[in-house]
Amino acid sequence: MKTPRTLLVLALVAPLALLARPQAATSQAGESLGQGPTADQVTTAKLVYGLLSDSRYAYRPQPLDDALSADIFDRYLEALDPGRMLFTAADVERFARYRTALDDAIKSGKLEPAYAMFALYQQRMNERSAYARKLLGQDIFDFTGDDRWHYDREDVPWAKSAAELDKAWRQSVRNDWLRLKLAGKEPAEIRKTLDKRYANMAENANELDATDAFTSFINAYTGSIDPHTDYFDPRSAERFNQSMSLSLEGIGAQLQKQDDVVVIREVLPGGPAIKSGQLEAGDRIVGVGQGDSGPMEDVVGWRIDDVVAKIKGPKGTKVRLDIIPPEAGMDSKPRRVVLVRDRIRLTEQAAKSKILEVPARGDLPARRIGVIELPGFYQDFAGRRSNKADYVSATRDVARLLAQFRERKVDGVVMDLRNNGGGSLAEAVELTGLFIDQGPVVQVRESGGRVSVESDRDPGVAWDGPLAVLVNRGSASASEIFAGAIQDYGRGLVVGEPTFGKGTVQNLVDLDRWPGNEETRFGQVKLTIAQFFLPGGSSTQNKGVIPDITFPVSVDASEFGESTYDNALPWTRIAPVPHKRYGNFTPMLAQLDALHDARVRENKEFQWWAEDVARFRSERAKGFVSLNEAERRAERDAEAARRKQRQELRKELGLKLDPLATTVLDDGLQANERNVVEDAAREKAAEDRPDPLLREAAAILADATALLVEDQKLAAQVLTETGRATHWAE
Repeated sequence: MKTPRTLLVLALVAPLALLARPQAATSQAGESLGQGPTADQVTTAKLVYGLLSDSRYAYRPQPLDDALSADIFDRYLEALDPGRMLFTAADVERFARYRTALDDAIKSGKLEPAYAMFALYQQRMNERSAYARKLLGQDIFDFTGDDRWHYDREDVPWAKSAAELDKAWRQSVRNDWLRLKLAGKEPAEIRKTLDKRYANMAENANELDATDAFTSFINAYTGSIDPHTDYFDPRSAERFNQSMSLSLEGIGAQLQKQDDVVVIREVLPGGPAIKSGQLEAGDRIVGVGQGDSGPMEDVVGWRIDDVVAKIKGPKGTKVRLDIIPPEAGMDSKPRRVVLVRDRIRLTEQAAKSKILEVPARGDLPARRIGVIELPGFYQDFAGRRSNKADYVSATRDVARLLAQFRERKVDGVVMDLRNNGGGSLAEAVELTGLFIDQGPVVQVRESGGRVSVESDRDPGVAWDGPLAVLVNRGSASASEIFAGAIQDYGRGLVVGEPTFGKGTVQNLVDLDRWPGNEETRFGQVKLTIAQFFLPGGSSTQNKGVIPDITFPVSVDASEFGESTYDNALPWTRIAPVPHKRYGNFTPMLAQLDALHDARVRENKEFQWWAEDVARFRSERAKGFVSLNEAERRAERDAEAARRKQRQELRKELGLKLDPLATTVLDDGLQANERNVVEDAAREKAAEDRPDPLLREAAAILADATALLVEDQKLAAQVLTETGRATHWAE
């Protein structure tokens, strides 16, 4: 199947876990689990089955049989109860008859087994909520013994009885209490906070409906095919497309649910909300009305996505909001705010730049290194298809920033792709083209074995100077295409941790296109359709991209990455395609490593980071925390003393101060329990924390630049081995 390149998507999407889900899709009015699947859901299930079992579409189609049914069953259970804190072995056995029947349920659209399992999830969540609240009135909060809370329960067997689950919940509740106590909360306040938290657990579960059950179940099916095939209901599909285009139509405010009310967390730059001067962080939205005269709807107690749906709307239309400021009581008279919706650019997720000064070191001169932080390979697919002149594009934004760097005469550029989970394949190809002068960027092998080559065809480059790519374990997919191509071409250094290892290509398939609907009813499938390979023939699948200069690994491959998925494709390779070599860094890597090692031995910030990584990994490996207050308080005090000592040393050494050095790391609260304004301020402050990894990447690039320019023998060696001098030395 030949797929238009503009539609190919390479995004890293986290698997669904209902207990950790901040929002859920909206249901149709009057839906309930008892009514079973709607006609649209029956059709959707059959459409998804048709896609995933057909080799014309899916890269690795699998027959929907009893074996796959058993896998779907296990994945659905995991989605409903990932921590094994709700179901007992008897519950699982109760549904054992469905283990090999889910294939027939999907084919026929008779999805009652999925709804029955979901209903039990809701029932158990209500029971566990009641039990946790009951514990708050018992005398169980003595923290002088040797008890532990074993929070890592992924591989524990299903509890043999409700009494066994009681023990786990008892330790979990005690840990919640201890965290709040260590944060300085009094018993009455702790009890009130936790009682509300556990009550909200049940309320949130009860808000979930047939649409949520259906979406979770179908994603158990898609997840059984491969880790990156996902189903999006219509509203989820809309959110995904907004995240890729970095734009939406609405009022320009980031919202958050707090108790029963939706609260403004942040007003976004350039939007109607901030331009009006009438809204600010902390304001609570209690009513929404459409246009000049539409009825005002009381939205207190609504799900956040339902409120968002009411507030969003086409550009140029009006929306009326009833607002209660944060300092007023909920029984206060709200004030009315009227806004005209507009198209909002989500600039926080767009490419950003800054310049770092790398000081002189020994015989190495000072350098000015430009940094481009790229959170994702975004593109407005619809805008591109309609030939809009100003469609949003990561490549366009990076090209503009590179032009600014040329004007400011920086000595080198670091592309910071840490935690960049991917995005558009077209953007990965075109972004690579900013640094190479035409040539293949990625090979794409489809299900039938056909291999096509996606190339940069535009002559010229936007930047031909020194280049480094900074990556970590969170750099995936399109990030790996870019970093791997730059490495294959010898165009730049790759620095950091081995990347995620996602080497497959996804396409968004609109399920509404076949029935020819005027309205969105069935949603979309992000379908794996191909595997990609670098110009040199290697796949990034499972192994990822291995940096030229490596930093200490913060997360093991066994804990996070493609290799953790039980049904991920294996690593392989195909024949390379001819491509230029701009340089060969192999002869200088030993020198760069030596300079790097010498520098970080003197770099306090880098040493502290490495120490924190080692401490984090050690704690994570335990899988439990102590419930002894003295022990936990000693750990907390030691951490506070460590941060204070580091801040004082920063002052002595003239280093950049940590804006969060005095912030309590663990306040024991969940996001919806914190003060919205203060929490948003902390989040902003965190963006300005010292970043020793970025500074070290810039220093490594400065080293490489100096070595290439000043060491004539090395330059001659590079010329001999590659037949061409690197751009950096020209």
